[in-house]
Amino acid sequence: MTTPAPRTGRAGRPPGDRRLRPPSATPIPPDGRRRPGRQAPVDEGTASVVRSSSVMALGTLASRGTGFLRTLVLAYALGDSFTANAYNTANTLPNTVYDLMLGGILTSIMVPLLVNAAKRDRDRGRAYDQRIFTLTTLALFAVTAVATLMASILVGIYASAITGAERHLMVILAYFFVPQIFFYGMSSLVGAVLNARGHFAAPMWTPVVNNIVVIAVLLMFVGTGGIGVTPATISASQVQLLGFGTTLGIIAQTIALIPALRRVGFRWRPRFDFRRAEIAEMWRMGGPLAGYIVTTQVALLVVMNVASKASNQVSYDGVGTYTYAWQLFQMPYAIVGISVITALLPRMSAHAAEGRYREVKSDFSSGVRLSSVIVVPASLLLFVLGSPFAEALFGYGSTKPTEAAYIGVVFGVFSLGLVPYMLFQLILRVFYALYDSRTPMFIGVAVMLTNIGASLAALALLPAGHVVEGIAGAFGLSNVVGTVASWWILSRRLHGLGGPRIARSMIRMHVAAIPAALFALAVTFTVGVVFSPGPILGILTVVIGGCGGLLFYLLFARALSVTEVTDLMAGLRGRLRH
Repeated sequence: MTTPAPRTGRAGRPPGDRRLRPPSATPIPPDGRRRPGRQAPVDEGTASVVRSSSVMALGTLASRGTGFLRTLVLAYALGDSFTANAYNTANTLPNTVYDLMLGGILTSIMVPLLVNAAKRDRDRGRAYDQRIFTLTTLALFAVTAVATLMASILVGIYASAITGAERHLMVILAYFFVPQIFFYGMSSLVGAVLNARGHFAAPMWTPVVNNIVVIAVLLMFVGTGGIGVTPATISASQVQLLGFGTTLGIIAQTIALIPALRRVGFRWRPRFDFRRAEIAEMWRMGGPLAGYIVTTQVALLVVMNVASKASNQVSYDGVGTYTYAWQLFQMPYAIVGISVITALLPRMSAHAAEGRYREVKSDFSSGVRLSSVIVVPASLLLFVLGSPFAEALFGYGSTKPTEAAYIGVVFGVFSLGLVPYMLFQLILRVFYALYDSRTPMFIGVAVMLTNIGASLAALALLPAGHVVEGIAGAFGLSNVVGTVASWWILSRRLHGLGGPRIARSMIRMHVAAIPAALFALAVTFTVGVVFSPGPILGILTVVIGGCGGLLFYLLFARALSVTEVTDLMAGLRGRLRH
């Protein structure tokens, strides 16, 4: 059944929301109907999302695949204890500061602003693009300069429990890594400009350049005798190699985006005639969003310190394990969730700018169902196969098999939260498309408090060697809270989100995924009886259990008429033929 269009008040706004639409939006007629030619069929919209998502999914698969290889080489070279903790903590700082200051603004609100300016301004937003690009570049430079000067202080904030040679190494690496903030920001800014113009591929493919550079650096590190080094024995030249080489990767990624920017006709000509109305528009969206980002970073601050304290009891139960498991967890979400979100945001923003809320809801429903068709089975299968998967990947070099297995356990717990995490991120993008960043800020407070409370409980209640598992569980629980709260608020505002249709599809997907997970579990026990723990056990378990589980899922999905599987496969086949 088609969801009725929301009732509207003056200016076409849903009742009770004065901040939902930009001033240029076109109101919905009182009868909720569209004039001929205005409304795109749902099937056409779904097909468009599939096409755009498949392009990005292939690029993301390449970038995440090489990123995955980068993680494997990193674990081989640095292991999972003190040296890895120092490197990973220092390398987290530029991402943390960037997200805290500008990351959320660039990745979440810039596209709606650019899309609306293109529709609103006589020059199709060209002057607006130049002013925003100039303003953001200046802000990035200022944030990077201040953060670099504060590198030592940042280490103290995010790793207060670390002392001695490990802390010294962490501080030195931080001075190398923090300048990456500027280049992360420029990559996101260029990506927003490209996405607003309907070009999605380049931002998904260019991280491959970064990963290749860093992999080469790590191999050079191994070649200099880096395996098994500790913070006390690592040489100055090895530190410089890691520091300069890792930062060189993100610089190369940023430079690789320039040709794509030129292909869409964008030439940056700095403009300093900033307009008060435009800055105020950014502040109205960016201010509350910055508040949301603060909540995520406060939670991360607590998590990093909890993991650091846990590593004082068991060396591998710390930031290194958390980082490796998190990077594994991000692969299925990035390949599917980010691809769909990136394709949907410009569409939803354009529909919202014209007051076409029925299409916004249709886009959201399509995005949830298309993402879930892969995310749901991935969540259950990765929970079962997490430990052997990590043994197959990390059980070499400086990482012991027991440490690799623990990375997999944490990864499996993370994977259980994959569905609520994906849902929460999709719902947040609907708020941003509707020009509302204030509501996510308040929801973020509830998510933060849940994550912090559960993480501290894990540190206090779980035995040594299992704290990071609890942190992963806290992450999943906090996303459940965020999903429930944001769905309830947005559903009331838009008079429904197509929940019944989404629920029916997701129930069928979960029912189809359960036999797949049971098969993978049976394989795990069977192979475990024959082989001892190690890479061989992991490889056999993942290959047999993963391939067989996928086949089971496809068979049961077809029997249960999960049409989203057919839509997705048809879109991918069409893209590959093209």
